Amino acid sequence: MSEFDFIDRIRRLAKDRFAGASALSLGIGDDAAVIQPRPGVDTVVTTDLLVEDIDFRREMPARLLGQKALAVSLSDIAAMGARPRWSFISLGLPEEIWKSDFVDEFYEGFFALADHYSVTLAGGDISRAPERIIIDSVVVGEVQIGQAVKRSDAHPGDSIFVTGTLGGAAAGLRLIETGAQLHVAADREHELAAVDALLLRQMCPEPRVGWGRVLGEERLASAMIDVSDGLSSDLRHLCHESGAGALIQSSAIPLDPHAVELCGRRALDPLLLALHGGEDFELLFTVRPDSVGGLPRQVDGVPITKIGQITAESESIRIAEGNRVWDLPAGGFEHFKAHN
Repeated sequence: MSEFDFIDRIRRLAKDRFAGASALSLGIGDDAAVIQPRPGVDTVVTTDLLVEDIDFRREMPARLLGQKALAVSLSDIAAMGARPRWSFISLGLPEEIWKSDFVDEFYEGFFALADHYSVTLAGGDISRAPERIIIDSVVVGEVQIGQAVKRSDAHPGDSIFVTGTLGGAAAGLRLIETGAQLHVAADREHELAAVDALLLRQMCPEPRVGWGRVLGEERLASAMIDVSDGLSSDLRHLCHESGAGALIQSSAIPLDPHAVELCGRRALDPLLLALHGGEDFELLFTVRPDSVGGLPRQVDGVPITKIGQITAESESIRIAEGNRVWDLPAGGFEHFKAHN
């Protein structure tokens, strides 16, 4: 398969799925896509870079990697309260990967998630990479003009909520680092099922697109961010942009039940994984007191949990356990963090 054969094939796959996609005037095959914005709509664009051995391992199933490459960008769009519309995927591949089934399986996973959220593949690029797989994911979304949910609008007295559970992806990463692999047996034991659930939280996150749209379109969230680097870091990002502080309750943090189950057997603390682990891609958001009553209990079967409150002390992030209160340092992932 040549590069141009590949482009033609992906073009046909995208065209077959989204021939009637509104606002996309010109898609794959030219020097650029042409998108006609609608009146009264703001365009939201996000980009994510995934690098082998930093963000994933080559042993990861290519289909799941295709889903994750799109999911991490969909999560950013959800955190803006926007609706995802178009995607651009670029790949840098070593020659041995190009000659394998990787590309077919990668796009199978990508299109499975794109179909689910009606996201149109509008373009991308392909290149040979010397050693490692590199993936660049861009997603373009839309939101009513002036209604994008930012990180900077949290105010003292706002309640802090998080969707789903935390710590599962970090527990999954620990399992991968010890050599754990996905299993396919239908009659697997309970612990094996828990291991698979945690591995999938790491390999195949579920973006909270539904919650993002509800919180944005119904103007329920005052500020929002997705939990990609870790609760302790992402809460600090939100408070920094808002010029505020936060107090959260350790007992209120919704821990992944599979992480709780397996951490006890592996001398890991599930609360630390929830606070600092990252890659859960849940939504962390604040809600003004007069809007709390309008929150649905669930969206797409995913509940929310109140974990604390925004305070007036600028960038003072604290956590309470009973009568004890202490500062919560940012312990999430940083690409160029100094290591002793």
